[in-house]
Amino acid sequence: MRLGRNFAKPLLLSFLVLTVLLSTPLRAQQDPIRQELKALQKQMDELRETQKAMQKELQEIKAFLQGSAAPSSLPPANLTVSVDDNPFKGDKSAKLTLIEFSDYQCPFCVRHFRETLPQLEREYINTGKVKYVFRDFPIESIHRDAFKAAEAANCAGEQGKYWQMHDRLFQNQNQLGVEELPKHAQAIGLSLSAFQQCLDSGKHAAEIRKDMEHGQRAGVNGTPTFFLGVQDSDGENVKVLRAIVGAQPYVQFKEAIESALSQMKK
Repeated sequence: MRLGRNFAKPLLLSFLVLTVLLSTPLRAQQDPIRQELKALQKQMDELRETQKAMQKELQEIKAFLQGSAAPSSLPPANLTVSVDDNPFKGDKSAKLTLIEFSDYQCPFCVRHFRETLPQLEREYINTGKVKYVFRDFPIESIHRDAFKAAEAANCAGEQGKYWQMHDRLFQNQNQLGVEELPKHAQAIGLSLSAFQQCLDSGKHAAEIRKDMEHGQRAGVNGTPTFFLGVQDSDGENVKVLRAIVGAQPYVQFKEAIESALSQMKK
């Protein structure tokens, strides 16, 4: 039997409406499930990120504890540490020299930079009592950007802005990727082309390796590590009086410096 056109159209429309009505509960059930799955996926992603952050922190703590195992006050007998030709602050002929072996990506190093170094500068470095020498000791096993950051500071030094880059890197410790270093160079007013050429060439890598070798010979196995002592007459080596390991409070540096100055007066 053939249906007339006037009857077929309403029948087809009714069928479509019925299909939509029947499928609506299924979709209504599926939507909350999808939302729950998305929420679970988001939680899993957040947990992964938290786990990565915790693993990184544990690695940092392990490295620090390994460094803290070294003597925190008395160095090995007759220990001398070279200042080499590394950058320094303060009076070149100051009575005392403080050598820091440091890593731009180390959280303990940035703590020292923010909390302790400003007081040391104000009380001892700027007053000519202490010469402060910075030596590179990037821990490449856990700080993948530290070595190149050290190169960046040395490249900035070629343009007379070592300390500006030193400060900039510590102030932006979460932005030390090789693609971000030119931005820091530009921010402190370096010639970008000269900086990039220096960075790409790796010309300062050997100097940084030498710093690391000297540090290892002196017993450095964590950062920051400091050696306080008296500079030889030739200005090349420092006879170490005290070793300070880790981001110690200012009072510990003050006690060490004042004690050394008192001994020198006797």
